[in-house]
Amino acid sequence: MSVAEDAGSRSESVGHAEYDVVIVGAGPAGLAAGIYARRVGLSCVVLEKGVPGGQVITSPKIENYPGFPEIEGMKLMEAMAEHARAYVEIKEGEEVVRLVKTGDRFELTTPSGRLTSRAVILSTGSYHRKLEVPGEDKLAGKGVSYCATCDGFFFKGRDVVVVGGGNTALTDSLYLNSIGCNVAIVHRRDVFRADKHLQDSVAERDVDVIYNTVVEEIVGDDVVNAVKLRNVNTDAVDTKQVGAVFIAVGEVPTSQLAAELGIRMDPGGFVVVDMSHRTNVPLVYAAGDVAGGIRQIVAAVHGGAVAALSCFEDLAKPYFSRSTR
Repeated sequence: MSVAEDAGSRSESVGHAEYDVVIVGAGPAGLAAGIYARRVGLSCVVLEKGVPGGQVITSPKIENYPGFPEIEGMKLMEAMAEHARAYVEIKEGEEVVRLVKTGDRFELTTPSGRLTSRAVILSTGSYHRKLEVPGEDKLAGKGVSYCATCDGFFFKGRDVVVVGGGNTALTDSLYLNSIGCNVAIVHRRDVFRADKHLQDSVAERDVDVIYNTVVEEIVGDDVVNAVKLRNVNTDAVDTKQVGAVFIAVGEVPTSQLAAELGIRMDPGGFVVVDMSHRTNVPLVYAAGDVAGGIRQIVAAVHGGAVAALSCFEDLAKPYFSRSTR
């Protein structure tokens, strides 16, 4: 029986809802984890509350994923999902609303029932904190970006603004400056929250900074062409012509399930993992954006693969003494 035939037959018999590992989330990390888990012989299923792809499906163009010089995010994730389905069942519309440890098993509750497993891989992702201003949603992917390393290349030589005052905002500004964008940082306070070395680098590069200012509106019909800025001290409103707005006001990890299990998280709520993507709770792993780090597709795929292989190793030879507690 081929791998694809085996995956198909398993799809018809999942009523028993008992697996070696359940993977929560079908973004790049979850799909990679599913492929690798099945290839080493683990019984598994991928549960996805929406459709496979995660945040990547909203990216109009991707140019930094090896093997694809240029591809739409939706098409890339469709290809990944098709590949994964040859190995593992992906259950869409199955949000895990409860995750508990019962004896030597994990119990996961979804809208359609319960599953049990020996291990769990969390690839639940994160979402960008928005400005919640007019034009932001309308122009997302059309000059509004939440990832400078993903989209900055398209705006070389153009005027852009980065919104935020933390490490991500300043790092993004330095990156955009280094590839030839004309950058201005818009920050609502009069001082940055970022690390001093980043502040020093911004000063050395002579990056323009607009303090005490917030974005009131992102302007454009089909693409971004300006932002309306309001000074929080004087309420004066000014319009700045730009080709792109890079929003870096924080990411929110989808880590509620991890919190329910008592998994260690950093101050930002991201799951703490070791190099093997193990958490401090034995037989629970995390990969992709929920585990922080560089939030890139290639890093998520790597993390998912490593988590699956660590899971296989631990189920074959329990590792409790090697947990990250």
